[in-house]
Amino acid sequence: MSSIPLVALTRGFISNIYNYQIKQVNLILPDLPKSFEGKTIAQISDIHAGSLYNLNAVKNGISLLLSQKPDIIFFTGDLVNDFADEMDDYLSIFGKLTAPLGVFSILGNHDYGDYHFNRFHFNNERKLTKQQNLNNVKDIHRKLGWQLLLNESKEIVLNNEKITLVGVENWGVNNPHNYGDLDLAMSKVDPSSPINFLLSHDPSHWRAEVLPKYPMIDVTFSGHTHGGQFGFSNPDYQWSPIKYAYREWAGLYQEKHQSLYVNVGFGYLDYPSRVGILPEITIFHLKSKV
Repeated sequence: MSSIPLVALTRGFISNIYNYQIKQVNLILPDLPKSFEGKTIAQISDIHAGSLYNLNAVKNGISLLLSQKPDIIFFTGDLVNDFADEMDDYLSIFGKLTAPLGVFSILGNHDYGDYHFNRFHFNNERKLTKQQNLNNVKDIHRKLGWQLLLNESKEIVLNNEKITLVGVENWGVNNPHNYGDLDLAMSKVDPSSPINFLLSHDPSHWRAEVLPKYPMIDVTFSGHTHGGQFGFSNPDYQWSPIKYAYREWAGLYQEKHQSLYVNVGFGYLDYPSRVGILPEITIFHLKSKV
């Protein structure tokens, strides 16, 4: 009996950490402009480049995403574990991510370097400061051709119709370092915008600030939890120990007309294993009715 967890974790190490799963999700939005009917959004989250070691497997994951031919792509934070140079070997792979209506991204808690630089402001090995490292992370988004949203909004226009995309820096209920400013991000959103999407890395942000303050945000896209990298999931039931830390930790949640989707991550962190909660590429289908 005591060997069962070890066997599961070993199997997760061998076969699951690059076993990318496509999840198809219908987003029903009654006010969706006609020009966006049937359009698709791909979401990935939590790449954690410093943990990855198999270039070909990652390349296959990106090819799998591109085979879905999404109209828009979202990346919802944690590009690296600590340092920008973790992405050096992966720039050409993730640089292939393109979509007709754009690729949009935000920062996650690991992208700021807080878990390393909070003790040592200057890293002698890499000869850079925390701010320099953060600037390098931001530059990677630009090199990849991703539109990095830093507490700001962007309108996506198609045939003179629009939806609004809002992106905040990292903000979490239990995070000691919060950089997100939802009020600032929403300050220039057109009140007449029919659909507003929010990219916010930590799903605890949804219940803490989005639901009580911003009923005009239709869907929030998050990551961060990794689904605990251990648990059980099928269309009817899911469980992971991470549920005791995060009320919303994987998949689609709804409160009245507002929705949250928590992507369980493209990469992994700490123990190189996934058991029952596999790496995810989510494809959202935009519809105005069922």
